Amino acid sequence: MTFGIFVGSTPGLTATMAVALIIPFSFQLEKEAALAMVIGVSFTAIFAGDIPATFLRIPGTPASAAATLDAHHLALKGKGKQTLLVNLLCSTLGGVLGVVMLIVLAPQLAAFALEFGPFEYFWLCITGLILGVTVSSGRRPFVGLSAAGLGFAFSLVGVDPLTNQSRFVFNIGELSEGLNFIPAMIGLFGMSEVLKTVVGDSADRHKTPVPGPFRLRESLSIILRHFPTVVQSAITGTAIGALPGAGADIAAWGAYGVSEKTTLKPNPPFGQGNWKGVISPTGANNSAVAAAWIPALVFGVPGDAVTAIVLGAFLVYDITPGPTLFESGNADFIFSIALITQVFLIPAGILGILFFSQIAKLPRGIILTAVVIFSVVGAFAMNNSLTDVWVMFGFGIFGVLLERQRVPLAPLILGMILGPKIEEYLRTGLISYRGEFSAAFTSHISRAFVILLAGIVLFPLLRFLRKKRVN
Repeated sequence: MTFGIFVGSTPGLTATMAVALIIPFSFQLEKEAALAMVIGVSFTAIFAGDIPATFLRIPGTPASAAATLDAHHLALKGKGKQTLLVNLLCSTLGGVLGVVMLIVLAPQLAAFALEFGPFEYFWLCITGLILGVTVSSGRRPFVGLSAAGLGFAFSLVGVDPLTNQSRFVFNIGELSEGLNFIPAMIGLFGMSEVLKTVVGDSADRHKTPVPGPFRLRESLSIILRHFPTVVQSAITGTAIGALPGAGADIAAWGAYGVSEKTTLKPNPPFGQGNWKGVISPTGANNSAVAAAWIPALVFGVPGDAVTAIVLGAFLVYDITPGPTLFESGNADFIFSIALITQVFLIPAGILGILFFSQIAKLPRGIILTAVVIFSVVGAFAMNNSLTDVWVMFGFGIFGVLLERQRVPLAPLILGMILGPKIEEYLRTGLISYRGEFSAAFTSHISRAFVILLAGIVLFPLLRFLRKKRVN
């Protein structure tokens, strides 16, 4: 778990990479110890991504991008360690609730997940994208939508996933792999902040993230005051995480959007240091990680990239995923380890927070140098490619230009993350139904998503018209 904390908190080294790195060491252990090691890493790496997101404004993992919006604002106000303590406790609560739901509802939720076809996943991704756009764009939804469209356009660079033809590569061989969203995310959030400080654009150029004290009693009071948000986010994370291929990043943005839409008068606004903006994505992250085990354990269908790697390791441990898993007793052991892991997440997480707090105490010039180093290492480590480093620098410059025009960065990254999935699911569905897009509205699940989308779009418009009529 300590290894997961430090890998997950290094930008560019994802939770998937942390699990992949630890599995070869687990082969030398007994089955029970190996399972404990792999499960522990998978849960801690997701939380750890929020540590550099809070102190350095660089999401450690894709699932941490949503938490960056409010957590970094709170760190600039001298509440860095308190923000991460709230984050850690909510991660633990969300994970516990997710594991409990995994134990109680695994067969039912897995059966529901199997009812999703390509069009159902298409509508799920569209819903997550629109939620992220409306939340992070404030009163400029069309600007946010344009940024998301730009991110979607960037996601098209590379090889077509269905026809295997190159597109938008301009005879540059390195672009055949596409523009990876992780270097782009590091550049937009991390490197752009450094460049803004250098050219004098940053409003916070004289501010440094301050760790401050933990303030345990106040942190517990914040969690109790917003406990319905913790439960709501855990349920959202479980519902999305149980869907094969959805992942913690979609769950985090979905929970963030639901929290923003259900808060009538946020003070301060979301994106400017609201505690719900910290609680909702982190509560959903770990519950989504737990829920991803539902289809993996019940049907042997990986819920995300992490469980896909773990399922391969299960076969080495002589564990066969599927219905027989519950008869052999292995499922009970996995559930127990997952639950115990949530408790151990607290001391492991505090260790990571204390380590990064020392970095945050350094002078701002050294911190900015550390941001550059983390950004370069994180971008390069993804594929051991210098091209990704140049992509990171390019998006850093692009991020400065966008923020000068007050264009939100989060929708662009969300468009790059969800773009390939939206394209793949839409085209797969159209191929399956011979080009009949009307088939996208035939299932009850698809119709429910369409109704939800209409509500997301129309509710702010009706609220605006109502305010205008009152004034």
